[in-house]
Amino acid sequence: MSDTFAPTPPAAPPRLLRERVAGGHGKVTNIELFFDLVFVYGVTQLSHTLLHDLSLPGAVQVLLLFLALWWVWIFTGWVTNWLDPDRIAVRALMLALTFAGLLLSVALPEAFEARGVLFAAAYVSMQVGRSAFMVWALRFGGTAAQRRNFTRILLWLAVTGACWLTGAWQDGATRFLWWIVALGIEYLGPAAYFYVPGLGRSTTADWNVEGGHFAERCSLFVIIALGESLVVTGSSFAASHAIGEAAPAFIAAFLGCVAMWWIYFDLGAERGSRAIRHAADPGRTARLAYTYLHLPIVAGIIVSAVGDELSLSHPHARGDMASVAVLIGGPMLYLLGNALFKSAVNGLHFPLSHLVGLVLLAFLVAPAFLLSVFWIAALTTAVLLVVAVWETQSLRALRQELAGEEAH
Repeated sequence: MSDTFAPTPPAAPPRLLRERVAGGHGKVTNIELFFDLVFVYGVTQLSHTLLHDLSLPGAVQVLLLFLALWWVWIFTGWVTNWLDPDRIAVRALMLALTFAGLLLSVALPEAFEARGVLFAAAYVSMQVGRSAFMVWALRFGGTAAQRRNFTRILLWLAVTGACWLTGAWQDGATRFLWWIVALGIEYLGPAAYFYVPGLGRSTTADWNVEGGHFAERCSLFVIIALGESLVVTGSSFAASHAIGEAAPAFIAAFLGCVAMWWIYFDLGAERGSRAIRHAADPGRTARLAYTYLHLPIVAGIIVSAVGDELSLSHPHARGDMASVAVLIGGPMLYLLGNALFKSAVNGLHFPLSHLVGLVLLAFLVAPAFLLSVFWIAALTTAVLLVVAVWETQSLRALRQELAGEEAH
């Protein structure tokens, strides 16, 4: 027997990136869905914050917070498109992001007051920490171009992180200005390809996402927002002291939510998924159609949820500036976002059904000040139902074609 022993081979470096299969569709994992649960709470916090302060300054503040909430979620969606959530290190990252996201959501209603530091610290830790993890993970896989890409992103987010934290230690308008600057830089980043002097800029080829997974993640966020709308509707109806009086508003709110679901999910979501899966440059499609153009879709659902709560709690109140803006503005945002999204992914003109819906909503603005809150809500729901039915009928041939493809 020999007294010598073969040396132990070095451990293989951890591979933290997803294995991609040509033509495959990466599944959305349970840890990603667990992470999303925090944003159910975050969206609820935003709608309640807007409801409690239906003023122009309050709406502007909620808009800034919504843009931040969406940005931290969509950037995580980009990263989990590359990372493999079944790896322990990636799961640890997702759980840490979930905890930070919970703190961020807790801070939302008082982000411009006593909890500004908590909000900014949670937000910056998510943006910078996740990007730093990605730079580290790419040491064990990926390409040099991907490593440079995430190094640029990390540098951009480090700069904006300093702005977020500086603003958190200020008060009033000064805090708001610092945060506007930070958010503006972050939203400019993808459009500017994260240009960094000395490192150049990224390309959409560096953002080569797995299209089916990315489309499904964004569709799930739309479901989160619609789910929050249903929760608001059910809670407001349950809290009503006159169930009989609130019943018509409850039905109108539910039908409005159904129409919103139909407009996005009947064919729009599937056509978008097919378009990005077969795109020559999926990174470009993901940036425009999903990262930017889903903003008005989700914002419209959140604003509409506030309108539903108004119609359930004060159905007989006369329409004023705030209630009209919410009840009509929410559906308008939603239709506009869907129309732009569908135009971007399908390469078609602005959908006629959506254009007519937007015109009908615009015509409601003047008479809305003479109507009760309930009737404004009922009429906007009717417009959404008209759009949903119109689009369904106009795309019957396409639906049959897609069904035939699936059968084969």
